[in-house]
Amino acid sequence: MDATFLMNNLWIVVCTVLVLLMQGGFILLEAGSTRMKNAGHIAGKTVFTVGIVSVVFWAVGYGLIYGEGNGFIGFSNFFFGDATTMGEGLAGSTDFMFQLAFAAIAMTIAFGGFAERAKLVAYVIFAVLFSVLVYPVIAHWIWGGGWLGAHGKQDFAGSTVVHLTGAMAALAATIILKPRIGKYNKDGSSNEIAGHNQVFTALGVLLLWIGWFGFNAGSTFGVADAFFGYVALNTQLAAGAGAIGAMLMVWAVTGKADVPTTLNGALAGLVAITASCAFVEPWAAVLIGLIGGGIVFFSMRFFDKRKIDDPIFALSVHGIVGVWGTLSNGLFATPELATVGRPGLFYGGGFEQLWVQTLGVVTSGLYAFIVSFIILKVMDKVMGGLRVSEEEEIMGLDLSEHGGYGYPENLTPPKTKTGA
Repeated sequence: MDATFLMNNLWIVVCTVLVLLMQGGFILLEAGSTRMKNAGHIAGKTVFTVGIVSVVFWAVGYGLIYGEGNGFIGFSNFFFGDATTMGEGLAGSTDFMFQLAFAAIAMTIAFGGFAERAKLVAYVIFAVLFSVLVYPVIAHWIWGGGWLGAHGKQDFAGSTVVHLTGAMAALAATIILKPRIGKYNKDGSSNEIAGHNQVFTALGVLLLWIGWFGFNAGSTFGVADAFFGYVALNTQLAAGAGAIGAMLMVWAVTGKADVPTTLNGALAGLVAITASCAFVEPWAAVLIGLIGGGIVFFSMRFFDKRKIDDPIFALSVHGIVGVWGTLSNGLFATPELATVGRPGLFYGGGFEQLWVQTLGVVTSGLYAFIVSFIILKVMDKVMGGLRVSEEEEIMGLDLSEHGGYGYPENLTPPKTKTGA
Protein backbone atom coordinates (compact mmCIF):
# COMPACT_ATOMS: atom_id res chain seq x y z
CA MET A 1 0.00 0.00 0.00
CA ASP A 2 1.33 3.45 -0.95
CA ALA A 3 3.08 5.17 1.98
CA THR A 4 1.95 8.65 0.94
CA PHE A 5 -1.67 7.51 0.84
CA LEU A 6 -1.34 6.06 4.33
CA MET A 7 0.34 9.18 5.73
CA ASN A 8 -2.25 11.49 4.18
CA ASN A 9 -5.08 9.51 5.74
CA LEU A 10 -3.35 9.28 9.11
CA TRP A 11 -2.79 13.04 9.10
CA ILE A 12 -6.44 13.78 8.34
CA VAL A 13 -7.69 11.37 11.00
CA VAL A 14 -5.45 13.14 13.55
CA CYS A 15 -6.82 16.50 12.37
CA THR A 16 -10.38 15.17 12.68
CA VAL A 17 -9.69 14.33 16.32
CA LEU A 18 -8.31 17.86 16.85
CA VAL A 19 -11.41 19.44 15.33
CA LEU A 20 -13.71 17.25 17.43
CA LEU A 21 -11.67 18.25 20.49
CA MET A 22 -12.75 21.83 19.74
CA GLN A 23 -16.17 20.84 21.07
CA GLY A 24 -14.53 20.55 24.48
CA GLY A 25 -13.22 24.06 23.98
CA PHE A 26 -16.70 25.30 23.16
CA ILE A 27 -18.12 23.62 26.26
CA LEU A 28 -15.63 25.40 28.52
CA LEU A 29 -15.89 28.69 26.63
CA GLU A 30 -19.68 28.81 26.69
CA ALA A 31 -20.04 27.46 30.23
CA GLY A 32 -17.40 29.85 31.56
CA SER A 33 -18.99 32.81 29.78
CA THR A 34 -22.44 32.14 31.24
CA ARG A 35 -23.86 31.46 34.70
CA MET A 36 -23.26 28.49 36.95
CA LYS A 37 -26.92 27.48 36.97
CA ASN A 38 -26.72 26.62 33.25
CA ALA A 39 -23.29 24.93 33.10
CA GLY A 40 -24.47 21.32 33.06
CA HIS A 41 -27.06 22.10 30.39
CA ILE A 42 -24.42 23.70 28.17
CA ALA A 43 -22.08 20.74 28.47
CA GLY A 44 -24.78 18.17 27.87
CA LYS A 45 -26.50 19.82 24.92
CA THR A 46 -23.14 20.27 23.17
CA VAL A 47 -22.42 16.55 23.34
CA PHE A 48 -25.85 15.31 22.27
CA THR A 49 -26.16 17.80 19.41
CA VAL A 50 -22.82 16.54 18.06
CA GLY A 51 -24.48 13.13 18.09
CA ILE A 52 -27.48 14.46 16.17
CA VAL A 53 -25.29 16.19 13.60
CA SER A 54 -23.23 13.02 13.13
CA VAL A 55 -26.24 10.87 12.25
CA VAL A 56 -27.89 13.51 10.04
CA PHE A 57 -24.61 14.22 8.23
CA TRP A 58 -24.19 10.49 7.58
CA ALA A 59 -27.76 10.16 6.30
CA VAL A 60 -28.03 13.22 4.05
CA GLY A 61 -25.59 16.04 4.87
CA TYR A 62 -22.49 14.69 3.16
CA GLY A 63 -24.45 13.80 0.06
CA LEU A 64 -26.06 17.23 -0.14
CA ILE A 65 -22.58 18.81 -0.07
CA TYR A 66 -20.47 16.45 -2.18
CA GLY A 67 -23.00 14.38 -4.09
CA GLU A 68 -23.56 14.75 -7.81
CA GLY A 69 -26.10 17.47 -8.47
CA ASN A 70 -26.09 21.05 -9.68
CA GLY A 71 -24.67 24.41 -8.68
CA PHE A 72 -27.11 24.68 -5.79
CA ILE A 73 -27.08 21.26 -4.10
CA GLY A 74 -25.91 17.64 -4.40
CA PHE A 75 -28.22 14.64 -4.80
CA SER A 76 -26.21 11.47 -4.17
CA ASN A 77 -24.03 9.63 -1.61
CA PHE A 78 -26.78 9.58 1.00
CA PHE A 79 -26.39 7.15 3.92
CA PHE A 80 -22.66 7.22 3.36
CA GLY A 81 -20.99 3.81 3.33
CA ASP A 82 -17.81 4.02 1.25
CA ALA A 83 -15.46 1.30 2.50
CA THR A 84 -12.70 2.07 -0.02
CA THR A 85 -9.29 2.08 1.67
CA MET A 86 -6.94 2.59 -1.26
CA GLY A 87 -6.84 5.09 -4.08
CA GLU A 88 -5.93 8.66 -4.87
CA GLY A 89 -6.01 11.28 -2.13
CA LEU A 90 -8.06 10.18 0.86
CA ALA A 91 -10.12 7.14 1.71
CA GLY A 92 -13.81 7.99 1.53
CA SER A 93 -14.41 7.39 5.22
CA THR A 94 -11.45 9.61 6.18
CA ASP A 95 -12.79 12.52 4.15
CA PHE A 96 -16.28 11.94 5.54
CA MET A 97 -15.11 12.09 9.15
CA PHE A 98 -13.16 15.30 8.57
CA GLN A 99 -16.12 17.00 6.92
CA LEU A 100 -18.48 15.81 9.65
CA ALA A 101 -16.32 17.49 12.30
CA PHE A 102 -16.65 20.82 10.45
CA ALA A 103 -20.43 20.50 10.26
CA ALA A 104 -20.56 19.93 14.02
CA ILE A 105 -18.53 23.10 14.66
CA ALA A 106 -20.94 25.21 12.58
CA MET A 107 -23.85 23.81 14.59
CA THR A 108 -22.18 24.58 17.91
CA ILE A 109 -21.52 28.18 16.82
CA ALA A 110 -25.17 28.58 15.87
CA PHE A 111 -26.25 27.43 19.33
CA GLY A 112 -24.38 30.33 20.88
CA GLY A 113 -27.47 32.39 20.06
CA PHE A 114 -29.66 30.06 22.14
CA ALA A 115 -27.58 30.32 25.33
CA GLU A 116 -29.32 30.47 28.73
CA ARG A 117 -32.89 30.77 27.46
CA ALA A 118 -33.90 28.14 24.88
CA LYS A 119 -35.87 24.95 25.49
CA LEU A 120 -33.94 21.71 25.09
CA VAL A 121 -36.32 20.50 22.38
CA ALA A 122 -35.45 23.59 20.32
CA TYR A 123 -31.82 22.44 20.19
CA VAL A 124 -32.86 18.96 19.05
CA ILE A 125 -35.15 20.04 16.23
CA PHE A 126 -32.95 22.87 14.98
CA ALA A 127 -29.87 20.62 14.97
CA VAL A 128 -31.63 18.33 12.50
CA LEU A 129 -33.00 21.09 10.26
CA PHE A 130 -29.81 23.19 10.24
CA SER A 131 -27.82 20.09 9.28
CA VAL A 132 -30.11 19.47 6.30
CA LEU A 133 -31.30 22.85 5.05
CA VAL A 134 -28.61 25.38 5.98
CA TYR A 135 -25.03 24.18 6.37
CA PRO A 136 -24.92 21.66 3.49
CA VAL A 137 -26.23 24.19 0.98
CA ILE A 138 -23.52 26.78 1.68
CA ALA A 139 -20.82 24.11 1.94
CA HIS A 140 -21.89 22.79 -1.47
CA TRP A 141 -21.84 26.25 -3.01
CA ILE A 142 -18.21 26.81 -2.00
CA TRP A 143 -16.58 23.40 -1.40
CA GLY A 144 -18.79 20.88 -3.14
CA GLY A 145 -18.59 22.07 -6.74
CA GLY A 146 -21.32 24.69 -6.43
CA TRP A 147 -21.73 28.05 -8.09
CA LEU A 148 -19.54 30.09 -5.72
CA GLY A 149 -16.69 27.63 -6.08
CA ALA A 150 -17.02 27.96 -9.85
CA HIS A 151 -16.55 31.71 -9.45
CA GLY A 152 -13.25 31.14 -7.62
CA LYS A 153 -14.47 31.87 -4.07
CA GLN A 154 -11.52 31.49 -1.68
CA ASP A 155 -12.41 29.99 1.70
CA PHE A 156 -9.65 27.54 2.55
CA ALA A 157 -10.97 26.22 5.87
CA GLY A 158 -14.30 27.93 6.42
CA SER A 159 -14.46 31.56 7.56
CA THR A 160 -17.66 31.68 5.50
CA VAL A 161 -18.77 28.06 5.27
CA VAL A 162 -18.45 27.28 8.98
CA HIS A 163 -18.14 30.49 10.98
CA LEU A 164 -20.35 32.97 9.14
CA THR A 165 -23.01 30.31 8.54
CA GLY A 166 -23.15 29.40 12.22
CA ALA A 167 -23.15 33.05 13.28
CA MET A 168 -26.05 33.99 11.02
CA ALA A 169 -28.12 31.18 12.49
CA ALA A 170 -27.15 32.46 15.94
CA LEU A 171 -28.31 35.96 14.95
CA ALA A 172 -31.70 34.61 13.89
CA ALA A 173 -32.01 32.83 17.24
CA THR A 174 -31.07 35.86 19.33
CA ILE A 175 -33.66 38.01 17.53
CA ILE A 176 -36.49 35.49 18.01
CA LEU A 177 -35.58 34.46 21.57
CA LYS A 178 -35.00 38.07 22.69
CA PRO A 179 -32.59 39.10 25.49
CA ARG A 180 -32.11 37.24 28.75
CA ILE A 181 -34.02 38.48 31.81
CA GLY A 182 -32.18 41.39 33.38
CA LYS A 183 -29.86 42.11 30.44
CA TYR A 184 -31.39 45.45 29.47
CA ASN A 185 -33.15 48.15 31.46
CA LYS A 186 -36.28 50.07 30.43
CA ASP A 187 -34.15 53.09 29.50
CA GLY A 188 -32.18 50.94 27.05
CA SER A 189 -29.03 50.70 29.15
CA SER A 190 -27.24 47.38 29.37
CA ASN A 191 -26.35 45.32 32.43
CA GLU A 192 -23.36 43.02 32.38
CA ILE A 193 -24.29 39.40 33.04
CA ALA A 194 -20.85 38.10 33.88
CA GLY A 195 -19.78 34.56 33.16
CA HIS A 196 -19.08 32.45 36.22
CA ASN A 197 -15.55 31.22 35.42
CA GLN A 198 -12.91 33.10 33.41
CA VAL A 199 -10.47 30.22 33.89
CA PHE A 200 -12.90 27.90 32.07
CA THR A 201 -13.23 30.48 29.33
CA ALA A 202 -9.46 30.81 28.93
CA LEU A 203 -8.96 27.05 28.89
CA GLY A 204 -11.74 26.76 26.32
CA VAL A 205 -9.99 29.31 24.10
CA LEU A 206 -6.71 27.41 24.41
CA LEU A 207 -8.37 24.13 23.43
CA LEU A 208 -9.97 25.85 20.45
CA TRP A 209 -6.61 27.37 19.50
CA ILE A 210 -4.98 23.93 19.52
CA GLY A 211 -7.88 22.34 17.66
CA TRP A 212 -7.66 25.04 15.00
CA PHE A 213 -4.45 23.49 13.70
CA GLY A 214 -6.55 20.50 12.71
CA PHE A 215 -9.12 22.86 11.27
CA ASN A 216 -6.73 24.91 9.10
CA ALA A 217 -3.63 22.78 8.60
CA GLY A 218 -5.79 19.70 8.09
CA SER A 219 -7.52 21.38 5.18
CA THR A 220 -4.37 20.80 3.13
CA PHE A 221 -5.58 17.16 2.94
CA GLY A 222 -2.07 15.78 2.76
CA VAL A 223 1.51 15.71 4.00
CA ALA A 224 3.55 15.19 0.85
CA ASP A 225 4.86 18.75 0.47
CA ALA A 226 4.52 19.66 4.19
CA PHE A 227 2.52 22.75 3.23
CA PHE A 228 0.45 22.17 6.36
CA GLY A 229 3.37 23.64 8.32
CA TYR A 230 3.05 26.94 6.46
CA VAL A 231 -0.71 27.00 7.10
CA ALA A 232 -0.05 26.31 10.80
CA LEU A 233 2.43 29.19 10.91
CA ASN A 234 -0.09 31.66 9.52
CA THR A 235 -2.72 30.33 11.92
CA GLN A 236 -0.48 30.83 14.95
CA LEU A 237 0.58 34.34 13.93
CA ALA A 238 -2.98 35.50 13.32
CA ALA A 239 -4.22 34.11 16.63
CA GLY A 240 -1.45 35.83 18.55
CA ALA A 241 -2.00 39.10 16.71
CA GLY A 242 -5.75 38.89 17.35
CA ALA A 243 -5.22 38.59 21.10
CA ILE A 244 -2.80 41.53 21.04
CA GLY A 245 -5.10 43.66 18.89
CA ALA A 246 -8.15 43.12 21.09
CA MET A 247 -6.25 43.69 24.33
CA LEU A 248 -4.66 46.91 23.11
CA MET A 249 -7.98 48.18 21.77
CA VAL A 250 -9.99 47.55 24.95
CA TRP A 251 -7.13 48.87 27.07
CA ALA A 252 -6.92 52.08 25.05
CA VAL A 253 -10.68 52.69 25.10
CA THR A 254 -11.58 51.63 28.65
CA GLY A 255 -8.28 51.85 30.52
CA LYS A 256 -8.49 48.16 31.46
CA ALA A 257 -7.03 45.11 29.71
CA ASP A 258 -10.30 43.19 29.87
CA VAL A 259 -9.69 39.42 29.94
CA PRO A 260 -12.83 38.20 28.07
CA THR A 261 -12.20 40.71 25.28
CA THR A 262 -8.58 39.58 24.96
CA LEU A 263 -9.67 35.95 24.79
CA ASN A 264 -12.23 36.78 22.12
CA GLY A 265 -9.46 38.57 20.24
CA ALA A 266 -7.47 35.35 20.00
CA LEU A 267 -10.52 33.58 18.61
CA ALA A 268 -11.12 36.47 16.23
CA GLY A 269 -7.59 36.10 14.87
CA LEU A 270 -8.23 32.39 14.31
CA VAL A 271 -11.57 32.98 12.57
CA ALA A 272 -10.09 35.74 10.41
CA ILE A 273 -7.20 33.63 9.11
CA THR A 274 -9.32 30.54 8.47
CA ALA A 275 -10.29 31.62 4.95
CA SER A 276 -6.85 32.89 3.95
CA CYS A 277 -4.31 30.76 5.85
CA ALA A 278 -3.12 29.02 2.66
CA PHE A 279 -3.27 32.06 0.37
CA VAL A 280 -1.37 34.84 2.17
CA GLU A 281 2.13 35.62 3.43
CA PRO A 282 2.98 35.61 7.16
CA TRP A 283 3.11 39.42 7.44
CA ALA A 284 -0.43 39.54 6.04
CA ALA A 285 -1.53 36.86 8.54
CA VAL A 286 -0.33 39.12 11.38
CA LEU A 287 -2.22 42.09 9.94
CA ILE A 288 -5.37 40.04 9.32
CA GLY A 289 -5.36 38.78 12.91
CA LEU A 290 -4.55 42.20 14.36
CA ILE A 291 -7.45 43.83 12.52
CA GLY A 292 -9.72 40.94 13.49
CA GLY A 293 -8.90 41.54 17.16
CA GLY A 294 -9.75 45.23 16.85
CA ILE A 295 -12.95 44.51 14.95
CA VAL A 296 -14.25 42.09 17.56
CA PHE A 297 -14.04 44.70 20.32
CA PHE A 298 -16.14 47.25 18.43
CA SER A 299 -18.53 44.60 17.13
CA MET A 300 -19.29 43.35 20.66
CA ARG A 301 -20.20 46.91 21.69
CA PHE A 302 -22.23 47.45 18.51
CA PHE A 303 -24.52 44.48 19.11
CA ASP A 304 -24.90 45.26 22.80
CA LYS A 305 -26.04 48.83 22.05
CA ARG A 306 -28.69 47.43 19.73
CA LYS A 307 -30.04 45.16 22.46
CA ILE A 308 -28.94 41.98 20.71
CA ASP A 309 -28.04 39.70 23.61
CA ASP A 310 -25.16 37.46 22.50
CA PRO A 311 -23.80 35.75 25.63
CA ILE A 312 -20.72 34.18 24.03
CA PHE A 313 -20.22 36.85 21.34
CA ALA A 314 -20.72 34.41 18.47
CA LEU A 315 -22.04 37.17 16.20
CA SER A 316 -18.87 39.21 16.61
CA VAL A 317 -16.20 36.51 16.78
CA HIS A 318 -17.57 34.20 14.11
CA GLY A 319 -19.85 36.49 12.11
CA ILE A 320 -18.36 39.94 11.66
CA VAL A 321 -14.78 38.67 11.85
CA GLY A 322 -15.71 35.79 9.54
CA VAL A 323 -16.71 38.40 6.96
CA TRP A 324 -13.40 40.25 7.42
CA GLY A 325 -11.41 37.02 7.13
CA THR A 326 -13.14 36.09 3.89
CA LEU A 327 -12.71 39.56 2.36
CA SER A 328 -9.03 39.62 3.32
CA ASN A 329 -8.30 37.15 0.54
CA GLY A 330 -9.41 39.76 -1.94
CA LEU A 331 -6.67 42.03 -0.60
CA PHE A 332 -3.76 39.79 0.35
CA ALA A 333 -3.91 36.53 -1.68
CA THR A 334 -0.59 36.14 -3.51
CA PRO A 335 -0.15 34.98 -7.13
CA GLU A 336 1.95 32.02 -5.99
CA LEU A 337 -0.49 30.79 -3.36
CA ALA A 338 -3.84 31.61 -4.99
CA THR A 339 -4.47 28.09 -6.28
CA VAL A 340 -8.18 28.96 -6.23
CA GLY A 341 -9.40 32.20 -7.76
CA ARG A 342 -7.12 35.16 -8.41
CA PRO A 343 -4.55 37.21 -6.48
CA GLY A 344 -5.74 39.99 -4.20
CA LEU A 345 -5.87 43.72 -4.82
CA PHE A 346 -2.45 44.38 -3.27
CA TYR A 347 -0.82 41.76 -5.48
CA GLY A 348 -1.96 43.00 -8.86
CA GLY A 349 -5.22 41.09 -9.06
CA GLY A 350 -7.41 44.16 -9.13
CA PHE A 351 -10.89 44.09 -7.59
CA GLU A 352 -12.00 40.81 -9.18
CA GLN A 353 -11.25 38.52 -6.23
CA LEU A 354 -12.52 41.08 -3.73
CA TRP A 355 -15.80 41.14 -5.63
CA VAL A 356 -16.05 37.34 -5.60
CA GLN A 357 -15.34 37.27 -1.86
CA THR A 358 -17.98 39.96 -1.25
CA LEU A 359 -20.52 38.08 -3.34
CA GLY A 360 -19.79 34.98 -1.30
CA VAL A 361 -20.26 36.51 2.15
CA VAL A 362 -23.41 38.42 1.15
CA THR A 363 -25.20 35.49 -0.47
CA SER A 364 -24.06 32.91 2.08
CA GLY A 365 -24.82 35.16 5.04
CA LEU A 366 -28.27 36.08 3.76
CA TYR A 367 -29.14 32.49 2.96
CA ALA A 368 -28.06 31.23 6.38
CA PHE A 369 -29.91 34.00 8.21
CA ILE A 370 -33.15 33.89 6.21
CA VAL A 371 -33.53 30.11 6.21
CA SER A 372 -32.58 29.84 9.89
CA PHE A 373 -35.01 32.62 10.79
CA ILE A 374 -37.86 30.93 8.92
CA ILE A 375 -37.10 27.56 10.54
CA LEU A 376 -36.95 29.07 14.03
CA LYS A 377 -40.05 31.23 13.51
CA VAL A 378 -42.08 28.21 12.42
CA MET A 379 -40.72 26.22 15.37
CA ASP A 380 -41.62 29.09 17.70
CA LYS A 381 -45.23 29.06 16.51
CA VAL A 382 -45.67 25.30 16.42
CA MET A 383 -43.97 24.68 19.79
CA GLY A 384 -45.70 27.53 21.57
CA GLY A 385 -42.38 29.30 22.02
CA LEU A 386 -38.69 28.42 21.79
CA ARG A 387 -37.93 30.01 25.12
CA VAL A 388 -38.32 28.53 28.58
CA SER A 389 -40.67 30.24 31.01
CA GLU A 390 -39.51 33.16 33.16
CA GLU A 391 -39.55 30.94 36.22
CA GLU A 392 -37.45 28.26 34.47
CA GLU A 393 -34.95 30.83 33.21
CA ILE A 394 -34.48 32.28 36.69
CA MET A 395 -34.18 28.78 38.14
CA GLY A 396 -31.60 27.81 35.52
CA LEU A 397 -31.71 25.30 32.69
CA ASP A 398 -29.72 22.70 34.60
CA LEU A 399 -32.65 22.11 36.94
CA SER A 400 -35.60 23.04 34.73
CA GLU A 401 -34.51 21.04 31.66
CA HIS A 402 -32.45 18.24 33.21
CA GLY A 403 -33.53 17.88 36.80
CA GLY A 404 -30.09 18.39 38.34
CA TYR A 405 -27.30 20.92 38.62
CA GLY A 406 -23.95 20.90 36.87
CA TYR A 407 -22.51 21.97 40.25
CA PRO A 408 -24.64 19.92 42.67
CA GLU A 409 -22.46 20.71 45.67
CA ASN A 410 -22.55 24.45 45.13
CA LEU A 411 -26.17 25.01 44.21
CA THR A 412 -29.08 23.97 46.41
CA PRO A 413 -32.35 23.03 44.69
CA PRO A 414 -35.33 25.17 45.79
CA LYS A 415 -37.28 23.65 48.65
CA THR A 416 -40.63 22.14 47.82
CA LYS A 417 -43.61 22.13 50.12
CA THR A 418 -44.72 18.80 51.52
CA GLY A 419 -48.12 17.79 52.82
CA ALA A 420 -49.01 18.07 56.49
